[in-house]
Amino acid sequence: MPLTQIDANAALVVIDLQKGIVDLPTVHPSSEIVSRSAQLAQAFRERGLPVVLVNVAGRAPGRTDAGIRNYAFPPDWTELVPELKQQPSDLLVTKHRVGAFLGTSLDELLRGRGVTQIFLAGVSTSGGVESTARSAYDLGYHVVFVSDAMTDMNEDAHSKRVEIMFPRLGEVETTDGVLKVLASGGH
Repeated sequence: MPLTQIDANAALVVIDLQKGIVDLPTVHPSSEIVSRSAQLAQAFRERGLPVVLVNVAGRAPGRTDAGIRNYAFPPDWTELVPELKQQPSDLLVTKHRVGAFLGTSLDELLRGRGVTQIFLAGVSTSGGVESTARSAYDLGYHVVFVSDAMTDMNEDAHSKRVEIMFPRLGEVETTDGVLKVLASGGH
């Protein structure tokens, strides 16, 4: 379902657009995802709406079939990409899990600002974006997925989330659609 409205207290949450991740092979060029996310961040800032920039600096401690993946990241791996033009007013959340809520202060930061709706962008659709969305939905936030401002390493994983799963958790809209609704005052 396309975006119906922007709540008075909406926030943009950008997942894992950091140097070490945007260099990974993705279905859609990461430069396009970064560019669209930067456009959204600027539009939210211009309207005085919170922008949350999330980076990942660790892994959950559980065992997986993929094996132990406990290693040190290279020095600049966790740094946000400069194209996002991080501002002093932006909220930075560093996570050590797949999603941005568990083990961080994200919910507290958003609730403290009265946020009722979050717009999600970033990498990866089937990882950080989906995990963050599921928690947001469970916590009672209205969730909007900016479908062309996110990507994944796997086409099937990306398309199944955007087409099948995400409409069950929120509204799905494009960057242009979100920018148009923002420009019209939110309705």
